[in-house]
This record gives sequence, structure tokens and C-alpha cells, in this order.
Amino acid sequence: MNRSTKFLTQAGLIAAIYIVLTLAFRPISFGEVQVRIAEALTILPFFTPAAIPGLFVGCLLGNFLGGAIVYDIIFGSLASLLSSVLVYMLRRYKYLVPIPPIVINGIVVGSILKYAYAVPLPLISLMIFVAIGQTIACYGLGLPLLLFLQKNNIFKKN
Repeated sequence: MNRSTKFLTQAGLIAAIYIVLTLAFRPISFGEVQVRIAEALTILPFFTPAAIPGLFVGCLLGNFLGGAIVYDIIFGSLASLLSSVLVYMLRRYKYLVPIPPIVINGIVVGSILKYAYAVPLPLISLMIFVAIGQTIACYGLGLPLLLFLQKNNIFKKN
């Protein structure tokens, strides 16, 4: 398989899995207290740069299909894009890989909840709630996924 075909295939599969996980766990994927199971996939840029557009498109479509408002669709997806780039940049430090999605989504999604959805809680509380959910998804699920994929050589690290 040539390089661009492999890249597109990986990106498409990652996007599809993200969408399915977001919608399958919809009751806990949205809201002021959320644990988006699909965010466990944010470790995938550790293995392949194809995860960067895959996670961006997956988040974009997952938010759209999940009924999010336009600000959430746009800015939540851009937060995933930035997180994915930072994860890719941190790939030498596997135990730090989950940090960018936790911090960035805590700030961005917390702000979206406060200002776009008008959730009547203090901004800092919303950021903390989102960061806690992200920590569960990224360290609780994502890091074990990273270790499993690495141990079993599922991806060949690029």
C-alpha cells in the first residue's frame, strides 16, 4: 500500500471509530459532566500523523451528528486538531501524551459550555469538570490503549 493511501485509510478509520464511539456513548459524550469515550483515541498521533486529521474530522462529524451547536462543532473540533498536533509533538514522551487533550479541551469545551450553551455554572468549574472527564478518557482509557497497541505492535510508529 502506498504512503498516501495508507495515510487516508488510517485517517478515515480513526474518524469513523471516533464518530461511532461518540454516538454510541452519546449520553456521556455531551454536557457539562462528560466522559467522551472516543477521546481515548487522542493518543493515536503517538503512532501515526494520520490520526491528526482523523481525530479532527471524527470530532467535527461526531459533534454535528450528536446535535451540538455550531460553536461546539467548530471550536470543539479545532481543540481536537490542536490537541492532536501537540500529542504528535510529544510522541517521545508517551506518559505525557494524554495531557494536551485534557488541558485544551478543559479550557475550550468548558468555555463553550459557559458561553455558547449558557450553562449556569462558574467557568472554572466547567473547565475542571471537562478536564476530569478528559482525564478519565485519556489517562484511564487512552494510555492503556497506547500501551496495548505499542506492546502488540498494532501500529508501526512513524
